[in-house]
Amino acid sequence: MLTLLLLLSLAITSLSPGKCQSSIPNFQNPGEWQVLQENIGISAMHMQLMQNNKVIMFDRTDFGPSNLSLPFGRCRNDSSDIVLKIDCTAHSVVYDIATNTFRPLTVNTDTWCSSGSLLPDGSLVQTGGYNDGDRVVRKFTPCKDDNCDWIEYPNYLSDRRWYATNQILPDGRVIIIGGRRVFTYEFFPSNSNSFPTSTSTFWLNFLLETHDDEENNLYPFVHLLPTGNLFIFANTRAILFDYTLNVVVKELPSIDGGNPRNYPSTGSSVLLPIDENKPIEAEIMICGGSQHGAFTQASTNRSFIRASSNCGRIKVTDENPHWNMEDMPMPRVMGDMLLLPTGDILIVNGAELGTAGWENAANPVTTPVIYRLYDNTDKRFYVMSSSPRPRMYHSAAILLTDGRILVGGSNPHIYYNFTNVEYPTDLSLEAYSPPYLAIEYAPMRPNIIYGDQVVGYEQPFTVTFNVQQYQADEVVSVNLVAPSFTTHSLAMNQRMVVLRISKISQLSLGMFNVGLMGPTTTNIAPPGYYLLFVVHAGIPSSGLWVKIQ
Repeated sequence: MLTLLLLLSLAITSLSPGKCQSSIPNFQNPGEWQVLQENIGISAMHMQLMQNNKVIMFDRTDFGPSNLSLPFGRCRNDSSDIVLKIDCTAHSVVYDIATNTFRPLTVNTDTWCSSGSLLPDGSLVQTGGYNDGDRVVRKFTPCKDDNCDWIEYPNYLSDRRWYATNQILPDGRVIIIGGRRVFTYEFFPSNSNSFPTSTSTFWLNFLLETHDDEENNLYPFVHLLPTGNLFIFANTRAILFDYTLNVVVKELPSIDGGNPRNYPSTGSSVLLPIDENKPIEAEIMICGGSQHGAFTQASTNRSFIRASSNCGRIKVTDENPHWNMEDMPMPRVMGDMLLLPTGDILIVNGAELGTAGWENAANPVTTPVIYRLYDNTDKRFYVMSSSPRPRMYHSAAILLTDGRILVGGSNPHIYYNFTNVEYPTDLSLEAYSPPYLAIEYAPMRPNIIYGDQVVGYEQPFTVTFNVQQYQADEVVSVNLVAPSFTTHSLAMNQRMVVLRISKISQLSLGMFNVGLMGPTTTNIAPPGYYLLFVVHAGIPSSGLWVKIQ
C-alpha cells in the first residue's frame, strides 16, 4: 500500500523549502458536478483506480440480472442463487477515464461487501464476499490489449471474509482483518509464500470485544502507521497492533460521545498526511456514524435516528493520545472521506438519518464538505455544491488522476429496483470537481513536464513542471497519493505523504525543476503505485503515476 501524499513546501521566490500550505485563497467557487454516464449497467458498490487510468467497479452477483450483458456465450451458472440460476449479465465493469467508456467483466462468485488492495505489481487483489464468494480471492491485472478479466481462486481464504478490511503492508503482503462474526486476520499471499494455497488465521480478541448486538465492528478502520504497527478502530474503540507478534501495543481512549462508527453505523476514517519534512507523526481522523440502537430502530420500527455530526482526531504517535472533537456542518452516516491532492479532506455521500443497510436511512446528504486541514479550528469545514443525485447505501467515491472525484452507486433497497421506491437503484457515474479545478485557477495550475516514474527509498529523483502564473508569496508542494479501494464508506489503503524537497531550480520563465527524496521507509510508503501531484498555491497538477520500489 503505497499510500503517501507529499506535501513539501517551498517558497518560489527563494527557490528553497518553505512552510507547508495547501489551501487555495478562498472557496467562493464550491465546485461542480458532471454526469459522466447515466447507466453503466451495475451499481458501483466497490471501486479501485488502476495505474492505467481505468477504474474497476463491481457490485454483487445475487442481485438478479444487471443492465449490462456479458459477451455472447459467457454466463454464470450458480445453482445456489435463489434469484437467478443462470446469469448472462455482468456484475463488474472496467471504466476508461480518458474515453468515458466501459466494458463488462466476468465475476463468477459473489463479491457483496468484499475488500481489496493494489499489490506492488499493480494487480488488484480482491478478497471475500458473500455465500460462494466469502473465501474467494480474485485478481485483476491490467493488460495492453484490454482483454484482461478477473481470475478467481476459490477457497483460498481460511475464514469467511464478509465485511472485512484489507491493508497493504510494508513487505507487499496484504492483511485481511475481520468479517461478519469472524474475529481473526490472515494474509495474502499466505505465509507459505505459494499461491494459491490455504492460509493460516490469527485470533484478534479486540474484534470479539467490540462486537455488540448490532455488530458495529464490521469493516474495521485500519491504517498502517510509520512505526510499522496498525491502527485498528472498531465500534468506539481503537488499538495500536503489532501484527508480526500478534500483540496489542496500546489501547487508545474510546472516541468521545460513545457513538459507534463502523458498519452498520458506518462513519469513515482517514490517516492524515505524513510529512517527511519534520519529525514523523501519525494522526487519524474519523467522522460521522450513527447512535447505538439506530440500526434496530430503522430496521425494526422504521424510525430513523439522527446520525452523528462530529469528527474526532487523535495523534497516535503522542505519548498519551487523546481525541480532539469537531462538529461538521450537518450529521452524516455512510459518508466517504477522501484525501484531496492538496491534503484537504472531502466528505461526500451519505444520509442525515438512520444507518447503513437496506432502506435503513433517510434524508440524503447531497452536499459534500471540504475540511481544510491547515485552517483555524473554528472554520475548517466548507460546504460545497450539491449533487442532484442521492448517494446512500452501497455508494462509493474515489480520487481520479486529474483531481476530480468519481462517484457512483447507491442501492438502499434489495436488488435492482428502479420503480415504486423512494431511492431507486442508481447505475450512473458522476464526477465532482473541487474548487481547485475552477477555471479561474488555471493560470496557477502546475503542469508536470517530466518526472522519474520509478522511485527508490531514500533515493533522489526529479520532477519538472511549468506554471503560467506563479505566485511569489506562495509555496509549492509535491504530493504522493496512494489510490484507495473504496466500499461502504471505507477507503482502504488510502495514504498521503509529504516528500522531502532537496532543491528547486528555475530553469526558465515559469519552468521549474524539483529535486526530491524518495520515501524514508516502507512503513511510511509501502511499495507500489502512487499518484504524484505538484501543488502550487493550493492548486494541484494532474497526477503522475510513479512506482516506489
